[in-house]
Amino acid sequence: MAVDFSLYINAIIETLFMTFTSSLLSYLIGIPLGILLYISAKDGLTPNRFLYDILSLIVNLLRSIPFLILLILVLPITKFLVGSTIGPKAVIPPLVISASPYIARMVESSLKEVDLGVIEAAKSMGASNFQIIYKVLLTESKPSLLIGAAISITTILGYSAMAGIVGGGGLGTVAINYGYYRYNKEIMIVTVVLLVIIVQVIQEVLMHIARKSDKRID
Repeated sequence: MAVDFSLYINAIIETLFMTFTSSLLSYLIGIPLGILLYISAKDGLTPNRFLYDILSLIVNLLRSIPFLILLILVLPITKFLVGSTIGPKAVIPPLVISASPYIARMVESSLKEVDLGVIEAAKSMGASNFQIIYKVLLTESKPSLLIGAAISITTILGYSAMAGIVGGGGLGTVAINYGYYRYNKEIMIVTVVLLVIIVQVIQEVLMHIARKSDKRID
């Protein structure tokens, strides 16, 4: 059976919309949260065990909930925020809730890779904590953050495809409604190929930028 490629035009647009909108919102939450985790840790800039333990607990709890279960649990929140529980917009709240703590851990891990000697040098020159975070930590960890972004965004893309099971839209919905339920292997195969291509493009672009920003590479 011939595959109608026009079927995928809106699906690709919806998938990219869900992925990049959710990624942007997740990073707006995840970066500050990751910074707070880093600076409040035992060896952070301003150690605060109580704050770190609370934040760490919240992050770990949210990360431990499988996405499909979270998708269903937050339906009331989704309904309140976007006015619907189906369609691409309805997938964004659960995607952000699921991805933000994951990104926060990625950010925390990237910041921990920064050489302590560079931080101490900044302190000795009278840099404030804000200056250290903005001009030292985020700058020095940029390659690692970009690699983490490649992983995080492709993970969000995978989650958006899962949302097709509950009518989330995008390529996931095409695969489920037109492929799985109608026993159309061609549509299933084309959907998988398109998802692989999108993932590869995102990874290659971000990895290329990461390599270009790495001062250790000539």
